[in-house]
Amino acid sequence: MNDTMQKQLGATLWKIADQLRGAMNADDFRDYMLSFLFLRYLSDNYEAAAKKELGKDYPKLKDDDKRTPLSVWYEANKGDTSVFEKQMRRKIHYVIRPEYLWSSIYELARTQSDALLKTLQAGFKHVENDSFESTFQGLFSEINLDSEKLGKGYPARNTKLCTIVTKIAEGLSEFSIESDILGDAYEYLIGQFASGSGKKAGEFYTPQQISTILSRIVTLDSQKPASGKKKKLKKVLDFACGSGSLLLNVRKQLGTNCIGQIYGQEKNITTYNLARMNMLLHGLKDSEFQIRHGDSLLNDWDILNEMNPAKKLECDAVVANPPFSYRWEPNEAMGEDFRFKSYGLAPKSAADFAFLLHGFHFLSDDGVMAIILPHGVLFRGGAEERIRTKLLKDGNIDTVIGLPANLFFSTGIPVCILVLKRCKKFDDVLFINAAELFEKGKRQNFLSDDHIDKIIDTYQYRKEEERYSRCVSMEEIEKNEYNLNISRYVSTAEPEEVIDITEVNKSLAEIEKAITKAKKTHNKFLKELGLAELP
Repeated sequence: MNDTMQKQLGATLWKIADQLRGAMNADDFRDYMLSFLFLRYLSDNYEAAAKKELGKDYPKLKDDDKRTPLSVWYEANKGDTSVFEKQMRRKIHYVIRPEYLWSSIYELARTQSDALLKTLQAGFKHVENDSFESTFQGLFSEINLDSEKLGKGYPARNTKLCTIVTKIAEGLSEFSIESDILGDAYEYLIGQFASGSGKKAGEFYTPQQISTILSRIVTLDSQKPASGKKKKLKKVLDFACGSGSLLLNVRKQLGTNCIGQIYGQEKNITTYNLARMNMLLHGLKDSEFQIRHGDSLLNDWDILNEMNPAKKLECDAVVANPPFSYRWEPNEAMGEDFRFKSYGLAPKSAADFAFLLHGFHFLSDDGVMAIILPHGVLFRGGAEERIRTKLLKDGNIDTVIGLPANLFFSTGIPVCILVLKRCKKFDDVLFINAAELFEKGKRQNFLSDDHIDKIIDTYQYRKEEERYSRCVSMEEIEKNEYNLNISRYVSTAEPEEVIDITEVNKSLAEIEKAITKAKKTHNKFLKELGLAELP
């Protein structure tokens, strides 16, 4: 499907959401809308694979037969579906019983069946607990089908769900949908809902343009970016993964089969569920990713606490957009934490460096980390200065990129991207000041493709350009007491014109001479006319 069709699909779904949510706020309705999209994707994918697997045994139904082919096949093969289901688990890693397929759900909604609500509840439990090899417990936990926001009493809620499901099904039927396109529609809707919920959106959404910059940076060769992209990334980590769009963008930049394993962690339960759905919607098998619900700062994930060096998680790419200047409560024991021990703890008022050090610990020797942070990390003193200084002295900070203000839904402040490496080739720091390069939008500023390309091109080839980018020696940074304030090294201000006083005086003298000469000529004419001369 081309970009135009994709946008039309996204716009159609957003219009449906806008019409149907009624008194429900955008955040609540988002969970219903996206869950139904998710079920539609799983069902389409499953039915296509089942048709291929069953071949000539796949039932052909008459146009007026509203049953699903799979329900007919299951009915005809009662008690003998285990071999088929085993094959489906092997090939696409999950199974959905016929009564819970989207086509069955839509038929209940279309006919206003009073069984829809109960069937949906049972279907969601089936997907969470029985469909996949690894259970996806709580995947639909944020969708309360018994909520009064849907209606008072079972009949009202059931009727409302019939309308929502029918409208979504009809909206989708206008488009010829390939299996991965619903994933892009899902991303579009996440962006639209993020826009609608303003500051809260920072919890789950990194704007695509910024996501693309980070993704393109970490997929380039770490030691020789100019040589182009890596062929493969074994492991990728985002420890504040939100809805997972940043991880998916890394996969998109490199190619769908070029990443061994994706790791994500997310503290917010709603967003954690969005991320798991998002992975599956984009065609990842449940064996290709691990998304964990938990707090990265507390490091409560066993896989990240492996102390055996041979088993320690080491990632070729680490990307993150953690919450800015997040207040945290480090205790004394944390000072001995393996992530922070060599650097000291970030201050309570701002966990920015705690997040950075957490991700940096899991970076492999030839990996790249790109993290979005507020500008304060570049120049604030105290504990942050000590951490920044050690990272610089150890040669771990490779590039500092300053971005324009007002790019995020959650904040209007300008932010920066720090690029870190364990083994850095260049003995300097590349500064890119892209603060002035943006297009103005109604509510947010945004970066065009040309702006993004310029940032990546400058990083990749380590280009220097007046008032835009410069490679700064460690000696100069040391003289500035390890302050990384971007404008100190690359100012976007136009230089003031130098005025040559001697030339100005000479010019004034010439003007004076011309005035005297003109006055003489003028007085000559006045005299001839018998008029009074000028003094």
